[in-house]
This record gives sequence, structure tokens and C-alpha cells, in this order.
Amino acid sequence: MSTFKVALFTGNYNHIRDGVSLTLNRLVGFLLENDVEVLVIGPTIDEPALKHNGELVAVPSKRLPGRPEYRFSTSFPEEVKQKVEAFKPDLVHIATPDFLGYKAMKWAQSKNLPIVSSYHTHFPSYLKYYKLSILEPILWKYLRWFYKNCEQVYVPTPSMASYLEEHKIDSELLIWARGIEMSRFNPEKRSEEWRKQKGFKEEDVVITFVSRLVWEKNLNIYVDVLKKLMAKHKNIKALVVGDGPAGDEVKKMLPEGVYTGFLKGEELSVSYASSDVFFFPSDTETFGNVTLEAMASGLPCVVADAVGSKSLVNHEKNGFLAPVTDSDSFYNYIERLAMDSELRKKMAETSIEKAKEYSWENINGNLLGYYKQVLS
Repeated sequence: MSTFKVALFTGNYNHIRDGVSLTLNRLVGFLLENDVEVLVIGPTIDEPALKHNGELVAVPSKRLPGRPEYRFSTSFPEEVKQKVEAFKPDLVHIATPDFLGYKAMKWAQSKNLPIVSSYHTHFPSYLKYYKLSILEPILWKYLRWFYKNCEQVYVPTPSMASYLEEHKIDSELLIWARGIEMSRFNPEKRSEEWRKQKGFKEEDVVITFVSRLVWEKNLNIYVDVLKKLMAKHKNIKALVVGDGPAGDEVKKMLPEGVYTGFLKGEELSVSYASSDVFFFPSDTETFGNVTLEAMASGLPCVVADAVGSKSLVNHEKNGFLAPVTDSDSFYNYIERLAMDSELRKKMAETSIEKAKEYSWENINGNLLGYYKQVLS
């Protein structure tokens, strides 16, 4: 017997494996285990990237121009609407403020159903990478309207909540962080054998980037900084874990780097733990799952001083924060860590302790509590 029912509308659930899809699948799995029925509505493809949790009702979608691995929903068809109505949700959770999200909101309002939302993708920060900054005021105007119609909005970090408040998003903003499996990501996964296979020597300091290879992850800075460091210090090496549309160009720009392609499971865990410093200059994260995974794996982290990352990295404690465009600051911090093994060790210990605060059980338990508040 279920306690209540949730209709979850999302632009991304199983067609690509990224932070959003993994987070939402984990949430649905948790809700089902806790007697909450869930119906997921979103786009899909013939051969999904992951085996999804729960029941997914597909809506029509098209490839995103310039980013064909992503899809955008084009409608909320009548037959899908009927399935959602037959499900009789008590609560509507809209994870993406896209066209489907807009249509879902209008439908939920017509049925007098409570609406909540979660902020997963920092869309305004993406615009500059596509030379569309001129659209930012229009996007913020739409987001203000959209979130105003939600009873609660779940954001991953306090810094992201502050950022949204600065942009006049005045809904009730509540923290729904991201979690980590410490059994999966930890320093014991370090493997000298794995390092050797990748061409690293024992004395090498491996500076690692883990993410999808897209320009909005600020890949240019990673390449620029590593090129300079590797030219000066023979023991500094670049490791890039991930794949994506920018992959071929990055390899041309930094041919000395080691590229693993997309990794998952045990090999992903080993790649983090077998590194020495995590370098992630992206400013488009709402949270930064990869940074948390690196912390749990025992790495000092050098990241952009931007919403998302700065809630995880305490400057000069478990790593360093640098202005997103300041290549020299990133260079200096990484060089400092590369040259000082004691500092790396000390910051690694702090990273591990901080990562322990993020257990999935607590985090998704908080969200379930928020749902119950809305329903009561």
C-alpha cells in the first residue's frame, strides 16, 4: 500500500548517463523502497544509456541542435496526459523547466495539484558557451515565473540558493544536496598497476579531469594550465576521464594527455583514487557530483570559485578555489600541490572527512520529508 503518488516530469532520465539522470533514478529507487508510487514522464531513445528505475512514460522529443546526445521534449500528448490522470498523482515534481515542464505545470494547475521543482541544470551559465548571453534576461524572467508557481524548489547547495535569490527567485528554496557511496569511492581503490598501464610512473603527479567533454565544462582552461605545467615539470601528467563532442579537439590541443574515454563502475573509482589532484574549472555545475567523488577518493580539489563547487571545496582546506577565467591562479594552485606531497596528503584527509557528510540515505530522506510538508 503506497503512502502517496508522485508524477515526476523530467527532460533527462535514461537517454544519457549524467549527474541529473543518475540523481533522479536514485531518488525514484529510494521513493519506491519507501512506499511512494512514482510515474516518470520524459523523453527516451531506442537504446537508453542506463537501465532506469520505476515506470517511464515516454513523450515525443528531438535531438538538441549542437548537442545531439541530449533531447528536448516537443509535446505532452493527450494519450500521455490520460496515463498521468489515470495514475492520480498527489504531487507533481517538475525537474526541468522546459516545454514539457511548462505543459506539466499548466496541467497540474488545472487539476489543483501541488507542484514542486528541483534545480539541476544551471541554464543561464550555459548561454555564454553558445554565444547566446543576449538571451539571459529573457531566461531569468521565465525562470522567475516558473518557480513562482512551485510550492517548493529544491537546490543542491546553499550557494546556489543565494545565487537564485540574487536573481529574484522568491520561491521557498530548500537544500537537496547530492550524495556519495563511500564504499564505491575511496582511497583504497588506488592502484599502482592501473597507473602503470596508463603510462604513469610512481613519482608522477597525475592531475585529473572527470566529466563529459563539452566546452561548457571550461575545458580550455584545463588544457591551457596543463600544457604550461607539463612543459615546466616533467613529472606532472594530465588524465582526462570522459567522452563527448569536444573530445577530438581536446586531444589535438593536449596530445600529451592520457585519455580513458567514458568509465563507469570499478574502473571509474580506480581512476579517481589513482590520481593525485582533481582539477575541475567548470562554472556550470549546480552541485558538482564529480568533485564529491574526487573528495571521497582522497583528492585535493582545485575548482572554479562558482556556485556548486564552492559549497564542496573549502579554500586552502581540502583544495583551492580560483576565479573561473583566471588561468594563472589555477596554474599556481596546482603547481603548489604538485610540488608539496605533504600538502596533498593533508588536504586529501580533509576531503575524505567532508565527503562523509553526504550520505544518500539522509539526502533523499530530506526530500521525502519536504514532499510530506507540501502534502500536509
